[in-house]
Amino acid sequence: MAAAEATERIRVSTFVLNAAFHNPVLLAREVAGTDLLTDGRLEVGLAAGSIREGTGSDGVPFPSAGERVSQLERTVKELRGLMVNPDHSPQPVQPGGPPLLVAGNGDRVLRLAAEHADIIGFTGIFAGRGEFPQLASPEELDDRVALVRGQLGARAAEVELNLLVQQVIVTDDPRGTAEEWARHPLAHFTPEQLLAAPAWLIGTEREIADRLTEYRERFGFSYIVVLEPWLEKFAPVVELLK
Repeated sequence: MAAAEATERIRVSTFVLNAAFHNPVLLAREVAGTDLLTDGRLEVGLAAGSIREGTGSDGVPFPSAGERVSQLERTVKELRGLMVNPDHSPQPVQPGGPPLLVAGNGDRVLRLAAEHADIIGFTGIFAGRGEFPQLASPEELDDRVALVRGQLGARAAEVELNLLVQQVIVTDDPRGTAEEWARHPLAHFTPEQLLAAPAWLIGTEREIADRLTEYRERFGFSYIVVLEPWLEKFAPVVELLK
């Protein structure tokens, strides 16, 4: 709401809510109310939750991966049903409720997203060891996207594919930068793997823009999310893409 209040045109998104923290009925009220207060500029992102540190001290248990996905499925279906219910109060501005983004890596989550989501989010990383995640290779991301496309069927033209970028490093020496990162004692990737990883953008502004154009052609990604620390670095790339 703070972001929406400070802006006039851009859409705002909950990228992403952990389904385990939210009662679907109460979430539907918040979603519809926020959609009203933002004049229909809201998008709702949901995921199963994968970080144990996010639960425990607040009294919310950290269930198994299968249980978390089941909770996400219940939340998605109930939220969808309430948003189209003509008796729901408040009513969202956007017909059927705000666009729904479902993000994840696993087969069950991606099949759920293919059935219900307007936007499907790919992280480009897998659970790793210690400080660094395991970076998905282009081939591994091909596999995840292929799974989704095989499930979408007639909905393929209606659904947008999203990529969460983990790092944006603007440099004239991408190889040297990748070698430096790979020397970190907790890293478990080679410079070649880092340079190829879709979730890491390393290079000049022009090179990064060209990579994102390639991602659109190869994977179908037309919706890119970067983390807050990289927003200023990424702004010139946006201008080049425009």
